Amino acid sequence: MHLDSCRELKHDLRGRIITPADAASPFLALGIEATSQDQFRLAVRVREAAPLGDLLARISGEARGEVDVVEVGEIRALSPFTPEEMQKPHRPLVPGCSVGHPDVTAGTLGAFVEVDGVVHALSNNHVLGNTGEARVGDRALQPGAADRGRDPDDRFGELVAMSDLKRDRPNRVDAAIARIDDGVEHDPARYPGGPVTGAAAEPGGATAVEKCGRTTGHTRGRITAFEVDGLRISFPGGELVFDDQLEVSGDAGRFSAGGDSGSLIWAREGREAVGLLFAGSSFGGPDGTGLTYANPIGLVLEAFGARLVAP
Repeated sequence: MHLDSCRELKHDLRGRIITPADAASPFLALGIEATSQDQFRLAVRVREAAPLGDLLARISGEARGEVDVVEVGEIRALSPFTPEEMQKPHRPLVPGCSVGHPDVTAGTLGAFVEVDGVVHALSNNHVLGNTGEARVGDRALQPGAADRGRDPDDRFGELVAMSDLKRDRPNRVDAAIARIDDGVEHDPARYPGGPVTGAAAEPGGATAVEKCGRTTGHTRGRITAFEVDGLRISFPGGELVFDDQLEVSGDAGRFSAGGDSGSLIWAREGREAVGLLFAGSSFGGPDGTGLTYANPIGLVLEAFGARLVAP
């Protein structure tokens, strides 16, 4: 179907069948999948399909069969856990390196952004902001604590802002920025294949993408759905709902794993940033190894009045 028709159907179905704030309702997220340059279908993501058989059949009927239903299991924020591969200190700071709040194990430094002429490190709230429990001015470590980063010896900067993580309505961004201390150098060009050129205005379609993260390193995949609403993400304090998200599947196995949270995702062609990685499912996707979810980069930059630092 055409993109406008798919968006209209998604919006209509979401209003009738998805109640994100109700924890007792079934997990059913809706997005859009590109099947060709100008044709699209409804992307339906469920924790488990069997209990929703009648509902899924109804959705398929309303979409005239133009649906892609994928079981994803529990989707969890890629909160850092003890890594199998330890990351080393990096000076200058580089994208993809291990970072974290002192009370968080480790995540990923995704990119460098400029706010009011000052360069900051960009990652997730649940990496640098301890899922909203941190305070402005808290230390940011590189490497993160799980990678033998010690507070305060491995400080590289301090937390200056983090997105709100709301429990009573859908979220769109899980992000935080840390101002880099004087004397700590950074290298914004050090991505696999060369620098990222800028930020995409509206990422979507079956875009081939890449990322570099602390745990799985440099991986490739593609955007399998965009404008995904009603995603329930498990955080340490409970589930939060996210709307308008990107979904990515890996080309060869998992695109990401725990500890990759905060990674920047960029388009392979043109090398524009498209998203900030923050969550992943335990299974689902073309090969069943799981799906990755990301905030659109435009929403992230808008939240802080920031621009991406690109050489």
